[in-house]
Amino acid sequence: MAYIDYYKILGVNKSATQEDIKKAYRKLARKLHPDLNPDDKEAERQFKELNEANEVLSNLENRAKYDKYGENWKHGEEYEKSQQQQRQYQNQNYGGGFSGADFGEGEDFSDFFQSMFGGGGGFGRSSRGSASGKFKGQDIQAELNLNLKDAAKTHPQTFDINGKKVRITIPAGVYDGQQIKLKGHGNPGINGGPAGDLYITFTIPADPDFERIGDDLKTKVTVDLYTAVLGGDVKVNTLNGSVNLKVKPETQNGLTVRLKGKGFPVYKKEGQFGDLFVTYEIKMPTNLTEKQKELFEQLKNS
Repeated sequence: MAYIDYYKILGVNKSATQEDIKKAYRKLARKLHPDLNPDDKEAERQFKELNEANEVLSNLENRAKYDKYGENWKHGEEYEKSQQQQRQYQNQNYGGGFSGADFGEGEDFSDFFQSMFGGGGGFGRSSRGSASGKFKGQDIQAELNLNLKDAAKTHPQTFDINGKKVRITIPAGVYDGQQIKLKGHGNPGINGGPAGDLYITFTIPADPDFERIGDDLKTKVTVDLYTAVLGGDVKVNTLNGSVNLKVKPETQNGLTVRLKGKGFPVYKKEGQFGDLFVTYEIKMPTNLTEKQKELFEQLKNS
């Protein structure tokens, strides 16, 4: 398995904060998403690598393992458990004075991972008895694509993992790049050890109608010139249907108004919502009749 520098893929330093990683992922995900790069195999490959990097670095526990063990981060826990068991075995059988078979102190991690997972004789039974123990199974990383409207409502979702149906309820308000853990739904354990965990990362592509900023949403609405000048009503689409919005007389192009509580649901806070910010785009009339032109001239000269 070739080493992949996840920090380099995201374009951040190793000292980057979790917020830095989150921002870097969102920026690149919008650029490389398959919906924006149809039939582009290279963009598809980079998008997969980007998601893989985000799945690891956005999780503090996995990031710590990656920083310590590199490409073998998924098996770091097995390494530490095996090292501890080996030391216990030596202390029990040699009074703590034998160190010739102790691995890890001064030995490269890769030697251990190669014997355990990459081929060779493995880590089996020796003349001193079994040095192996019960190891947790490998975690599974999965990705779930949701559109913005689905992410805004609580709904069930079923996965097929290792031949088993796993049913979860996705809470309203999940965000792009968010990761959840389902304990015990990963690969089976080694030597009767516990199963690994299932990590699900949500991917929410850009929406054509709304821009999400935290729990708030931004949208645009077209207003004809006459309504902008004289005032009136205009229909505005929200995530839950359309509402009538009062347009004040002499409304200027580019003006933004706020609809409180019409934004995105707040994650795991039932009944709480962000706001919807609506920007007016004034549409100029076209194909004016001569009479209409005369009226505008009168207004101009009045």
